[in-house]
Amino acid sequence: MVSEESARYSTQVLFPGQLLRGIYHCGGCVAAGLVIHRKWNVPLADNPLISIVDDNDLSRAALENLVISLGFSTRTYASAQSFLQSLAIAETRCLILDVQMPQMSGLELQDHLAQTGVKIPIIFVTAYADGTAKARALDAGAVCFLHKSLDLQGRRLADCLHAALSKRDGPAPASR
Repeated sequence: MVSEESARYSTQVLFPGQLLRGIYHCGGCVAAGLVIHRKWNVPLADNPLISIVDDNDLSRAALENLVISLGFSTRTYASAQSFLQSLAIAETRCLILDVQMPQMSGLELQDHLAQTGVKIPIIFVTAYADGTAKARALDAGAVCFLHKSLDLQGRRLADCLHAALSKRDGPAPASR
């Protein structure tokens, strides 16, 4: 009998440089051509949009690649303002936010969305460990608070995305 946890995975072999949608890439597995696991099979027709807001080009690209490899559609933004000016708010099913950004921080964007009645599940990522920011984000309803160099190397982001997507079907006005 297959356990519930094992049932979520199917094994597949990748070769160096190969990237497949819907794959959880563990560490250096892809580069080494080792066995990796497909987790959380997501039908392409039901491919939720994950918006990523991070002012660091390298971090934003890395997050985008990771989220795409998990089988999701992405849009990326270099600032909170560019996200707010986009039409993607209505389509975004989960928002991945950097905490520290110039002009408007991720925490300020979270507050702004709540004040304007937009409720999108948020996953925060940061390069700096800050207990105060973490407490504030989680108290305001964030699904997860991840450290870029530690939590994004494992399957924690995948788990957070699925927790966020199971919370809501998409952005909706906040109840008053």
